[in-house]
Amino acid sequence: MCAQCNSKKNHIHTTKAAVGSASTVKVESAVTTDCCSTGTSSSCSSTSDTSDGDDGDDGGDGGDAASSGAVINQPLADKSMTKFKAFTTVENADSSSVLTPPSGSTQPHCHDTPISHNAAGSSNASDCCSAGQCSANEDVLKDESIEAALVNESGHTQRWNILGMDCPSCAAKLEKAVLSLTGVEQAKVMFATEKLVVSSASPMADKIEAKAKEAGFRLVGSTSSVKDDQPSFIQQHFAVIAIAFMMIVSFAIDSQSEFYGLIAFSVTTILGLIPILKKSINLAKSCSPFSIETLMSIAALGALYLGETAEAAMVLLLFLLGEQLEGYAASRARSGVKALMDLVPEEATVVRPNGERTKVAVESLKKGDVIEVAPGARLPADGIVLDIAASFDESALTGESVPVERMPGDKVMAGSLVADKVVQLTIESEQGDNAIDRILHLIEDAESRKAPLERFLDKFSRWYTPAMIVLAALVIVIPPMLFGQSWDEWLYKGLTLLLIACPCALVISTPAAITSGLAAAAKRGALIKGGAALEQLGHIQTVAFDKTGTLTEGKPVMTDLVSWEGDETRLLRQAAAIEAGSLHPLAMAVIKAAENKGIHIPEAKHREALVGKGIQGEVDGEMLLLCAADRLPESVLLTVEQQQTVDNLENQGKTLVVAMRGSLPVGVIAWRDNLRDDAAKAIIALKEIGVGAVMLTGDNRRAASAIAADIGIDFRAGLLPADKVSAVREMNDRHNIAMVGDGINDAPAMKTASIGIAMGGGTDVALETADAALTHNRVSELPNMIALSRATLANIRQNIVLALGLKGVFLVTTLLGMTGLWVAVLADSGATALVTLNALRLLRFNPDK
Repeated sequence: MCAQCNSKKNHIHTTKAAVGSASTVKVESAVTTDCCSTGTSSSCSSTSDTSDGDDGDDGGDGGDAASSGAVINQPLADKSMTKFKAFTTVENADSSSVLTPPSGSTQPHCHDTPISHNAAGSSNASDCCSAGQCSANEDVLKDESIEAALVNESGHTQRWNILGMDCPSCAAKLEKAVLSLTGVEQAKVMFATEKLVVSSASPMADKIEAKAKEAGFRLVGSTSSVKDDQPSFIQQHFAVIAIAFMMIVSFAIDSQSEFYGLIAFSVTTILGLIPILKKSINLAKSCSPFSIETLMSIAALGALYLGETAEAAMVLLLFLLGEQLEGYAASRARSGVKALMDLVPEEATVVRPNGERTKVAVESLKKGDVIEVAPGARLPADGIVLDIAASFDESALTGESVPVERMPGDKVMAGSLVADKVVQLTIESEQGDNAIDRILHLIEDAESRKAPLERFLDKFSRWYTPAMIVLAALVIVIPPMLFGQSWDEWLYKGLTLLLIACPCALVISTPAAITSGLAAAAKRGALIKGGAALEQLGHIQTVAFDKTGTLTEGKPVMTDLVSWEGDETRLLRQAAAIEAGSLHPLAMAVIKAAENKGIHIPEAKHREALVGKGIQGEVDGEMLLLCAADRLPESVLLTVEQQQTVDNLENQGKTLVVAMRGSLPVGVIAWRDNLRDDAAKAIIALKEIGVGAVMLTGDNRRAASAIAADIGIDFRAGLLPADKVSAVREMNDRHNIAMVGDGINDAPAMKTASIGIAMGGGTDVALETADAALTHNRVSELPNMIALSRATLANIRQNIVLALGLKGVFLVTTLLGMTGLWVAVLADSGATALVTLNALRLLRFNPDK
């Protein structure tokens, strides 16, 4: 699996300019470079077949970049790679590497507008740098390069599930501990999914597991069940139970004898401190010298030195209780991810070619296997419905509360619940590459895409703890040395400051909120690629929408057929004949209309696509041409009545062609791509939260105007893909803009925008090229995504105030002698629990409240 884009399919990553002829793309390099450092143009070329794009637009909104010979340059910024899917690399006569479409791909269609391959959409390094994108994403590129190194051909890559990880700081400790081993090349801990991935020069699983155990974590092989390896309640909480019991015994002894009580509390402290002290030493060896375990050890030893044995024991008990509370809160934060992992059943019923049904482990399923799923059961993999129409509850994946009916041939995602009948499906996904797996890969990848605020807090915490340790040392030394104060009194205050210095609450304040925000979005069918994208969503001021497949359903239907000869059946029969075999949505709509009327479709001869104009062919000995209304030959003139018909249809927002026999216009065919039911609702909701909206389309101005009027949105019409890039760049210079599209044709504009959002219709593109994706096709969820992002940012601000505010209060009270060690522990553990619980509120996010 590619660590950069989480794909298991063959592909190429490149950021150098792609150069080639009108129909080829030459790949100069397959390495990732930073546009700022190179000073050269960072761009790439995207190609797509017509099924991915906005094919229903007359003017090129859905123009097929590949078929039209377009080379679209696009700025990459933090999204420094573009995936070339379903293409094969071949060698051209000039020895250049060329990407050619696979067999069966759709050829250029007559209704599309030719796309120029000029430099209209080009970009250079200064463009992305001037927009402030490179500096903001420098750490993201570093993290992505680390992940890319995890999977290498020469080394060994292993994965483990992690037990005993309470917070993101624990993840950092484990990473440092594993990286300290000789032979380990790279290590990455995914906190959300509790996984460790290690790349090493040679197999060294035993050493890595032993090192993790030293750091206080248990590793479980990726093929093992985490549930089976989970310790019992007593094992999990033994330390807390033992210290609590010993504390009770010590208090009982102390009530009878102060001397023996002192000894009992000392023994309790020492026994409780041994594992913590051991862990702090191991962490210090693993480059984590300022861990909470280190601070706790110093504070407890200092309290013992001062004779405060009861307080030292209480500090340890409160610390262990706080650790357990943190673990519980962290598991609640990960509950959404765990629930997602539990959607895939452990067994499936495979139907053999002879009809025999066999129960097998899900891991043994292969692409092409036929499975049978009963009502109330979930799909173990992505599948294609085989025999009958059935209803599926996809709410866990898309947030769609009503079961969706799927017909034979329709694709259904893994984790969907069969609602009404026994259904057979053909497995369509490879092992480890179903819808659930892709979502989990996104969540794992999201942790390397930290929000700018989160990256700032990480850097802040690096010098915050050492600074507080220096302050504690000064508090201990200066008053006794300069002012003759008691050493014991100020040593006690300094130890208290050490505990207050622990940055746990501050460090977890941002990732806890972001993890909860991402989980809440996933519940609603919105996949957001990391904290950076989630934070950026909250700053969006304008949303740019593609038209076809985004605001509209992307499934044009033939609405009008006018025969100026008076024989509509003949015109439809001949039009369907020359469109037969095409996969273009407009052509398929004509064929479907003919089939619905029971018209026999003959075979056309001499069929020829006239790029940018139309298509022609010979039917019944007559040559018929279907030509775009605004691209008629100069020799053809429509009568006033005919032109009025054409104008009326275009004013209704319809795409149309004029049919001609020879040079004689004989009729017109019109299509309409209907608006989504919730498109108008989405625009209204955006305006209510203060976000503007604009539609960018390649359709003609009159058609675009009709669509825009229906939903009350501004628009720009007649745009080629390169024009969309320019329009988005122009708006992005003024304020933050999000681009919403449904296919790879929109990828250049999506990458140019502050954030790109893909519709669920283009599943692969949505998960691999955009910053966020709607797994369903409800644009009305977009305002909720923005509202959730704003709520997350507000939650982060609250958490930071809580974390720093509590520390500030107890810092002052400690210096004034009003609070002691046990209160300092409460300030740390309590603040950590408070910010985590506050972040968990986002899991119940409801935009309607």
